Amino acid sequence: MIHINEQQVSLSGEHSIAELAEKFKPDSDIFIVNGYPADRLTTVSDGDRCVFIKKGETPAPEEFQAMLTARHTPGIQEKIRKARVAVLGLGGLGSAVAAALAKIGIGKMLLSDYDVVEPSNLNRQQYFTDQIGMLKTRALRENLLRMNPFLTLELIEEELTENSLPSFFHDVDVLVECFDSSQMKAATLRSVLTRMTKVSYIGSSGMAGYASNNSIVTKMLQPGIYMVGDDISEARPGQGLMAPRVGIAAHHQANQVLRLIVGEEERRRDEHTA
Repeated sequence: MIHINEQQVSLSGEHSIAELAEKFKPDSDIFIVNGYPADRLTTVSDGDRCVFIKKGETPAPEEFQAMLTARHTPGIQEKIRKARVAVLGLGGLGSAVAAALAKIGIGKMLLSDYDVVEPSNLNRQQYFTDQIGMLKTRALRENLLRMNPFLTLELIEEELTENSLPSFFHDVDVLVECFDSSQMKAATLRSVLTRMTKVSYIGSSGMAGYASNNSIVTKMLQPGIYMVGDDISEARPGQGLMAPRVGIAAHHQANQVLRLIVGEEERRRDEHTA
């Protein structure tokens, strides 16, 4: 049995990519076998997974999922596909976290912000000059769907409070805190700890300037609760928020989401029902 663009095909013996492409997708010119690029002379056999793609053509949803599955392995991709993740604050951190999660095919993302794209955002946030003045939620949705047109996205476009957070996010798997405001950072963590007892949390603290890459770390505060940053580098005159270091922190957060989803680290459990 061979998988071709996520369809099971019963074939015996070895077959060349050229032979299979001619039969199943004659106009294809990109070939992925078991997650790696291949050429037309490559042979495949029982148990192999093949993806055939035509350059410039938007793949069908099942083909796109097949590509992700081939790259990430089936068991891992199925966990990613089922996950629900909230990203709170869509600035330099949040927009980059969301982009990374979009590219791996996260099942559903809830994107929360009520601000608009401003010129001062463009040095580190995942927006374009022609999006200045747009709500960040809508601009980012536009950009993410260009990366992965099959995403499921929910936009929350109102100012959040400690009391309102659970009504939006109580059933997500992981909540990623990307706020600028220290008050909202604290309020979000309090709300998660006291009222969203099944939700894992990844916060942020300290990533301004251009200090060492390696001072950005991910720390576990308790199972399912993590903090990313160096804890000291706040934005101030002479030490601004800049794309490289903010991006390092954002990808720490995105990778921690992935580690929780695939079971590399323990998620939170509701202590009242465990």
